[in-house]
Formats: sequence, C-alpha cells, structure tokens
Amino acid sequence: MEKEKIIIKELSQVKVLTPMMEQYRDVKMEHRDHILMYRLGDFYEMFFEDAVTASKVLELTLTSRECGDDKRAAMCGVPFFKSDEYIGKLVEKGYKVAICEQVEDPALAKGLVKRDVVRIVTPGTVTDSEHLQENCNNYLGSICFGEGEASLAFADISTGAVYATTLASDKDFGRMEAECASYTPKEVLLNCAEADAPRLCQFLRVRQGAYVTANRADLYDMNRARLSLRAVFGERAQSLTKATAVAAVGALLAYIKETQKVEPSFLKELNVYQSGQFMELDLATMRNLEITQNMRDKKEKGTLLWVLDRTCTAMGARALRSALRQPLCDVSAISHRQSAVAELYGNFLFREELKRQLSEILDIERLTARAVYGTANGKDLRSLADSLKPLPAVRALLSGVKSPTLMRLYDNMDPLEDLANLLDCALVDTPPFTIREGGIIRDGFSADVDTYRTIQKGGTDWMREIERKEIEETGIRTLKVGYNRVFGYYIEVTKSQIDQVPDRYVRKQTLANCERYITQELKEMESEVLGASDKLCALEYDLFCELRREVADRCADLQAVAAQIAELDFYRSLAEVAAENNYVCPEVDASNVIDVKEGRHPVVEKFVQDSYFVPNDTYLDVASNRMMLITGPNMAGKSTYMRQVALIVLMAQVGSFVPAKSARIGIADRIFTRVGASDDLASGQSTFMLEMTEVANILHHATKHSLVIYDEVGRGTSTYDGMSIARAVVEYTASPKIGARSLFATHYHELTDMEGVCEGVVNYHIAAKKRGEDIVFLRKIVRGATDDSYGIEVAKLAGVPSAVVKRARQVLSEIEQNASLPKAAPKVSAPAPDTFDMFAQLQKSEADEVADELRKADLNTLTPLEAMNLLFALKKKLST
Repeated sequence: MEKEKIIIKELSQVKVLTPMMEQYRDVKMEHRDHILMYRLGDFYEMFFEDAVTASKVLELTLTSRECGDDKRAAMCGVPFFKSDEYIGKLVEKGYKVAICEQVEDPALAKGLVKRDVVRIVTPGTVTDSEHLQENCNNYLGSICFGEGEASLAFADISTGAVYATTLASDKDFGRMEAECASYTPKEVLLNCAEADAPRLCQFLRVRQGAYVTANRADLYDMNRARLSLRAVFGERAQSLTKATAVAAVGALLAYIKETQKVEPSFLKELNVYQSGQFMELDLATMRNLEITQNMRDKKEKGTLLWVLDRTCTAMGARALRSALRQPLCDVSAISHRQSAVAELYGNFLFREELKRQLSEILDIERLTARAVYGTANGKDLRSLADSLKPLPAVRALLSGVKSPTLMRLYDNMDPLEDLANLLDCALVDTPPFTIREGGIIRDGFSADVDTYRTIQKGGTDWMREIERKEIEETGIRTLKVGYNRVFGYYIEVTKSQIDQVPDRYVRKQTLANCERYITQELKEMESEVLGASDKLCALEYDLFCELRREVADRCADLQAVAAQIAELDFYRSLAEVAAENNYVCPEVDASNVIDVKEGRHPVVEKFVQDSYFVPNDTYLDVASNRMMLITGPNMAGKSTYMRQVALIVLMAQVGSFVPAKSARIGIADRIFTRVGASDDLASGQSTFMLEMTEVANILHHATKHSLVIYDEVGRGTSTYDGMSIARAVVEYTASPKIGARSLFATHYHELTDMEGVCEGVVNYHIAAKKRGEDIVFLRKIVRGATDDSYGIEVAKLAGVPSAVVKRARQVLSEIEQNASLPKAAPKVSAPAPDTFDMFAQLQKSEADEVADELRKADLNTLTPLEAMNLLFALKKKLST
C-alpha cells in the first residue's frame, strides 16, 4: 500500500519543487503580501498559505496537489468564470489578490506555458460592477506629508475622477479626517510611517473602515510623479501647484499602474480645490444631520439622500451623493444649478420624457473603465452599446431649453452614434460570458466570421449527406455517421454487418455492439470543420479585442458624455423631488443672513404624512440675531427644528429647492453640529469627552460665516459644571471672536438671562399647552424663554409609573413653595434603616448657601449620577 504523502501548508517547507510549482514560487515571491490566484485550465488555484487562508474566508474545501519532495501542497480553487465573485469576497475582508494568467499561446509554448500577474485587486482598485455600489464612488486615497503642509488626493479608478487639495498645516488632523470622511476611501496610501500619524491611521481604519498602507514613500517620487501627471492630464497637471499635491496624485498614478498593469490613462478628470470652495462637513455633522446614513442602522432610509435621490442612472446617483458631500460656496455656481432645476421643475412632461430616456442608460463610466483596464467582456460592451442608443433622443429633448446650464449640456453633448452603431452591428444581442469560445460577433459583421461559421454549421449537413451516400454505396441500411468530442467524426456499423464494410474504411474504435470507422473523405471534412471552429473562436476573440480597444481609445468622449448624463440626471432628480414636495427656490447670497419662512424638515415630514408637520420661521444674522437660545423639554421638537435649519442651508448650497414658503440663505462656509449623547467606544471616548471634543472642534474652527448647532451642551457632567460650560460656550460663540450664526438648545433655563447681556443672543422656546396634568407640544418655535420645563409631563408621556409621577409632582410642589422642602416619601413597607434626612436637617439649618443651591437645582432634568453628586456636595457642606 502506497504511503500517504504529507500535505504542506507553507511554501518554505518544500526544498525541491516540480516545474509548475517552481513557476508558482517565482511569481509568489514577487507578491508576498497578496493572495495569488494561479490559472490552471478553467480554474484559479491557490496553494500553501494562500490556500489555507482562502479556504477559510471563501468556505472552500481544502485539497492538495503534488508539489515535489514526495509531498503535496495544500490547494483550493475557484472556476475562472466565477472568479469575480470570490475575488470580491477576499477584497471585502481586506486582502489583496494577484491574478496570475497564461501570457503566451499554449500552442506556441515550449515546455511550461509562461504565466505572470496581469492584475492586482485591492480595496481601492475594484472595477467589477458586482462588488461596487452603483450609487457610490470607490475611492483610493493618498496622503503626502511635507514641510508644514499636507496634500490629500482621491481617485475612483472605476469612474476616472481625481480630487486633490492641500492643507496649510501637516498637523491639522481634524481637517484631514473631515476630508477623508467626505470621500470615505476604501484604501489609503501614506508617504510616512504609521507611527508618524497614529491618530489619522486609527481614524481611517476604525471609523472609516479603510485599508491603510503606510510607509509607501517609494510611490511618492517627485520626478516620476511629474512625468506621469503630464502623460495623463496634460496641461491640466499645472493646476497642482504644491509639491505635496504633485507627489500625492503621482502616488495614485504609480499605484494604479502597479496594480492594474496598464497606464492610468482613464483618469482624465483632475479636480484641484482649495479651502473655501466647498462647504466643509466633518464626520460629526454628516452623522448628526443624517445626510447619507441614518444613525440607527447606518442605512440610507431616513436620510437627506433618501429624500432627494430620484435619479435614474448610477452616474446621476453618484453625482447627487458627491454634491451632498461637498455643497458649493460660490453663489454663481449655485445659481447655475438652480436655473437648471427651475426649468425642469416647471415642465412635468419634459421631466417625465427625460426620465424615460435616462432609465435606459446603464453605467457608462464603469463600463468604459472595464474596457480601458482590459477586463470588459461581451456583456459589458453590449450594455455600453445599448446605453449609447438613447443619447440622440436625450440631446433632442434639450434642444429648446432656456437655462444656460441645460443649454451648455445640449451644446457639448456628443451622442457618439458612430461608436454605438459599431458596437451594435458587431455584437450579438446576448453575448456569452467568456470571450474566447466564440458566439460573440453578430452575423454579417465580418465576412471571415461568416465563412467559418457556415463551414462549422455545415458539418451537420455534410454528415447527413455522407451518411446517405455511404448507405447507397455499401447497402448497409443501419450505417450511421456521428461525432463526439473525444474521437471526432466516425462511421458506425453494427457487428452483424461488418462483412459488408468496404476496404477503404479504416477501423477507429471497437464497441460492444458495433465498430467505428473513418474514411479519407470524413478525415478531410473533420479537418475543415474543426479547423473552422478553432479559427472562428480565435477570429471572434481578435475582433472583440479590437472593439474593446476602440472603446478604450474613445474613453475621453465616453467620460464626457457620462458626466453630462450624470449632471442632467442630478438636476432632474432635484426638480422631481421639489415638485412633489412643494419646495421653493431659495435666494442664495453672501449676506450672512438666514431668513426662512415656514421651513420644514425634509426627512421628518416624509414620516408624518398622516398628520400635519408644523412649519417654523428662522431668522439669523451676525449682528443682533446671531444666536437663537432655545429652551423647552425633550420630545417638543428642538432637535428636529435645529436640524431642519441646517438641512435647508445645506440643500440651498447644493443647488436644490428647499422645504419652505420662502428662504434667503447667506452662504455658510461650514456647518457644525454638537448633537446627542452617546459613547464612542471605537475611540475609547465617554459621552462627556466626546461632547467636549466636538465642542472644542467647533470653538477652534467656526467663523462668522459658519452655521453652528448646539444641542444640550454640558449635560454629561454635574449640573453646575455643565451649566458653567454651557454659559461659557454661548458667550464665546456669540462673541466677536467667532460671531457665528448659531442655534443653542438647552434645559438650563438659567441661561435665558443672557438675552440683553450677551450681544446677539435671543431667547426662543417650543410652545406647549397644558391641560390639567397633561401637556400638548405645539411644535412651534416662539419668541421668549419658556415658563416651564414640563419634565414631569414628559416622564408621564414616556410611560413612567403613575406612582413615580405622582411623587415627582409632590416633590416639585414642595420645592416651589420654598417654605416646605421635600421630606422622605411615606413608608409603604417594612421600616427602612435609619438614614440621614438631609431635607429635615436643612429646614433647621441656617446654611442659606446650601438652601439656595438646592432651590436652583432642576430635579426634572438631573440624571441619577448628577443627583447623587449634588446630594454628596450638599451633605459635605452641612457636615463642615
């Protein structure tokens, strides 16, 4: 019995390898940090350590293969035609995958067919549509630290877009985090070691889920960067005036060439922007305003994007998401967007016909990218052909437009009819998945293809004709002419009639009941037909590659028309939403005034369609109305109101119409939010630390052009500490030091005395109507401070047991009377142990200071921890 061979899981453990495994080892040594998918026939195989890893991640059966030294290598594999699915899963788990293919014709190879890596797939370089969100970009990031400055660049290799900006300080990690949060890159390259930027790397990995590759200084070579930039972007490369920006973008180009094994010519759109060109939105603001993800389950439903996205194309959806990420700060640019939305808003039939045509267009950007990178198959080019067909109709719809923005789209749009016709004439309606086995080129496109196809299809007719003729000549009535892939063509004769077989028949195969023969005529036919099949497959493959190169050569034209379709779809979506929801076109200027009449929350109103959403006015400026100090209980609508103001400003700067009766919006350079209370476990921050970190960020970076939202500052600590912090924050924000337009919601009623004392602070509250012991919140923002906290009523609405509510009312009544401070609650069970009756002691005490502090305490808003801290402090004073 043969001894069972050892299965090896580490390549280094095998000293003598088979020729094939030697080839595998040589390739693997150049890609040590990647999972190597090695092509063998119809499978991509993985060996040794890679096989062990892949088998666990992909849930594949681990097998083995002879590798040398009388040992077997651990092995697992996937079918090549399903490889994208498995590659995508590996990349999602954070692995880099190297694809190793045959790089020479097996028929011409001497010995082992040469193989090499033709593509590397990483989280930031995915181009397969099945593993990309169609409405999201997939960004690869690059950060270059220099002397006193840092540049950031982001590229989506599936669409060709590149963005770059430079920060004035290489230590401004807050701004770096905000920029990264805006793009949410899947992979980031750094020119420094991770130890030099630990906070940034932690943020990228934990908060953004990005794959970080630090210390890649080799990619940031300046000389190579300049050459690459000129080759890819031409004159537009001159817009990169900072050395760090040149290096950052150059590193992207070098990395794309390193992974895709082609020149990064698809990256044609270079966007260099400076601080102030777009409204800055940090991660906290994106989260608190729920712009693209809700705070409950991180999904899109319930977000501003969810409300505004009526796009018909993947390109339009990405354009909308990008616009929400980077609202404009240029009044003229906003006005141009508004003009396009306004014309579409006012013409329902125009919008609907445009919608019908755009719905036929697939993702031209990403289909083109796959052609450029050489990964497009027949289905991709067929989809591209079908997506180009509606372009003439789309352009015709724009022929009578009045908006300068829409007129520009009409003038610049090339319908690419020649390319559409070429692809349509060349490709069958339903191409096969593979591109090497024929069946992809349409009849009539190539005379040679038609000839070979006729010969191939004629094989069946020839078989019947030869069969008829042989039966007549031999008299064998049961004679049959057949074919199989193993033995080719044959003449089959039953053994009972073998004596009638002529001498010209040559025995080919013996079966149990019959013999199979071949003739010279059948040999010639077999050679011609099988030769035609091979030649047909090779010719169709060559023709398809020519079509793919033609698409790649026209990538600039295709990118241009894709950008135009995206822009048009973006405007149409905003117009449709505005028309359906009764939005109004805001007046946007540089006045620093926010004047909204009957504003509504665009998301919340979608969830209260069965009831009336109460609209509210807002007026803010940088003079006497720079801060609205809003008091009132929870559940009354303070947070909804403040968020609605911020969202209206953001929508206006995107170019959208807004949910209001009228609106005048002075440009905001940034929107800051300090909202909610939750621990940040990922970064190890408590509720209060997170709150103070966000407040510090606002106080360091807000300007008089910013819009600031504070919701319950100081609630995470003791009452007096919290109130002191809140007052100081109000004073500093409203002072000339910042002077930002602000909304400040608080439970600290003591802060309402700041109106008239602190310039620019104005009191507002949420109106409520009390009916006996019940309360109705009117959701209306009205002038002045609130006259009650309504905390007990809110507790009742929340379902707090009636006994607790009743006792709370009793305690509150005693406190308000000031003459009889609350005593211990009546005993309802066995006598409790002797306790220190602080309130009874207080009645007999002459400690006026303690009594005053207790009177000031708002027991309806104290947390258990705050109440305990207060009691401890009072008892300590009484004991001294």
